[in-house]
Amino acid sequence: MNSNFNSLPKVELHVHLDCCLSYKALKKINPKISYDDFQTQFIGTSCSCLKDYIKCADRALEYMQTKEELDIIVEDIFDQFKADNVIYAEIRFAPLLHLNKGLRPMQVVEIISKKTIEKSKSTGIEVNLILCTLRHYSEKQSLETINLIKDFSGDNVVGFDIAADEAGFPLDNHIQAFKLAKESNIYCTAHAGEALGANSVLESLEKLKPSRIGHGVRSVENKSLLKKLKENNIHLELCLTSNIVTKVYDSFKDHPVDFLYNNEFSISINTDGRTISDTNLNKEYNILGTHFKWIKSHFLKVNINSMQASFAKSNIKTKIISLLKSSYI
Repeated sequence: MNSNFNSLPKVELHVHLDCCLSYKALKKINPKISYDDFQTQFIGTSCSCLKDYIKCADRALEYMQTKEELDIIVEDIFDQFKADNVIYAEIRFAPLLHLNKGLRPMQVVEIISKKTIEKSKSTGIEVNLILCTLRHYSEKQSLETINLIKDFSGDNVVGFDIAADEAGFPLDNHIQAFKLAKESNIYCTAHAGEALGANSVLESLEKLKPSRIGHGVRSVENKSLLKKLKENNIHLELCLTSNIVTKVYDSFKDHPVDFLYNNEFSISINTDGRTISDTNLNKEYNILGTHFKWIKSHFLKVNINSMQASFAKSNIKTKIISLLKSSYI
């Protein structure tokens, strides 16, 4: 493993809070759980598809239903960021998934937002939040989520996403929410081109009009789509190990990350679900170094692209890009 990559400052744009429950954090919430049970129930490296991957997240959500639990989870992901030398991140979560023990959606966002601001101040890691609607949600639930973003827009809640089972549910219920996001100047990203092919990305771009696509790897199957991505400077949030775990690709050598980089697409390198994929950002960088011979210059370019595509305020973008440039010399 190349420790030089471990020490590099990093930007992460695509990481799900409910997919990053570490054993250390879970042990604080449920002291009785064994490491064997943790590996069996929460790590999804034996998944057969995206649906299996999501089931692991469902199990983790059982331990993210109170203020005390959410505080532990946020503290834990900051520890993970620190270990990876992440200097800017955007954490995403679906507020409506955390209501099983009496919290209201507004309280969920407030708890996570406050704890994130507190940890950002104490660690120096700049972190913003993206709220997710889910493919199987109703139009009402999607609109409720976008209105939460509007309510917290002065804080660190900066964007809107649609996630979950891309193959099982159409976009129709979510068009109005994305339209409202656009009218409200809320940044948007959308999961697409992961479980489904290039047409999923095309449909998302046409109906939802996001500036970023979560995953989007299967865009490479359609030349006209690639042209559209380039012309509109659509950023792709890539998650290599996740794509192997969910069987989008059989092996790293099949992954189009190198093609996308070499052809000047705007891309970022991300973990997606750190626990479910049994990965971290240091591992992802070392995979790229091993399989594609990436060196520091590759990572500098990708991190600058990531920051430029981020939903951060312009002064934060300038600060982080300057820090990246000085650190990669």
